[in-house]
Amino acid sequence: MAFTIVKLAGAVYLVYLGVRMMIDARPRVPSRSMTSHGPNAESLVALANASDFEVYRSGLLTNVLNPKVALVFMAFLPQFVDPAHGSRVLSFLALGAIFIVNGTIWCLVLVWGAATMSRRLREDASAGVLLERATRALFVGLGARLAVSR
Repeated sequence: MAFTIVKLAGAVYLVYLGVRMMIDARPRVPSRSMTSHGPNAESLVALANASDFEVYRSGLLTNVLNPKVALVFMAFLPQFVDPAHGSRVLSFLALGAIFIVNGTIWCLVLVWGAATMSRRLREDASAGVLLERATRALFVGLGARLAVSR
């Protein structure tokens, strides 16, 4: 019963967010500057003024303080360490290094793709409007699907 209550609360919240986005929708004038109007305007301006090191430090702290990363390492990596062969500590360090290198490469690909998409959306105002409409509909649709799922 608790699961059903949480599920329905989540569904209602998703529908609320989608409807709220529809109600708050107003035509936006495309701009090449980082000025914005809305609830996230201050954070956008702060991010635009942040140095590369500040952005890196923020991401690093987020990942270091994230307990899920430690849980993944404790639950997932031990199955690949053979206690009969060599040092277990060295095996963990090697697997951790492989994980970090692969994660870094993946994150760089994501950043490149996001930057490319962001530039294209800023250049083509109609694409941004279509993306906003699709996002609104997606929130409402996911909320409705969650509400009727078993």
